[in-house]
Amino acid sequence: MKNSMKVWLFCLSSVLFIGCDQVTKRLAKQHLMFREPITYLHKTIILEYVENTGAALSLGDNLSKPVSFWLLSIGPLVCLVALFIYVMRKIHEFNRLKLFSFSLILAGGLGNIIDRLAHDRHVTDFMNVGINNFRTGIFNVADMCVTAGVIGLLIATYTDKPKPVQADQPAAVE
Repeated sequence: MKNSMKVWLFCLSSVLFIGCDQVTKRLAKQHLMFREPITYLHKTIILEYVENTGAALSLGDNLSKPVSFWLLSIGPLVCLVALFIYVMRKIHEFNRLKLFSFSLILAGGLGNIIDRLAHDRHVTDFMNVGINNFRTGIFNVADMCVTAGVIGLLIATYTDKPKPVQADQPAAVE
């Protein structure tokens, strides 16, 4: 696949995932805010509206506004910009799974940063999955994107076969 096509696919999939995240958060606000939680499959899936000012599992929700802004918005944004630059520089080396995984991570991170910047440090969370007391924390589509992206990178890393060294190329010296 040509590098220009890879760039377009990377950017398009990132924008689509950010859009899905933002639409589902808007729907959660419209349909779940000020309501009792909605359960499915005998409470295996619970939909409930929560505004999270912390990171995963509300870690850091008691931070002051300035510290929270720098630690949970600007810090991750800098990391995502670095990730984007890395992907653009190395895009020719990535297979489809790696590229898609990086797209998911970028989209998930940006989806939550958009929430933090637009809603006074709050990220909208609304899904909880589990059985009885064995449950996930409350999460959103952006969190699912980041998790799926990391899993995809792990799979790509462990299934990626190194390219054989050609006879006319010198072997790398260690």
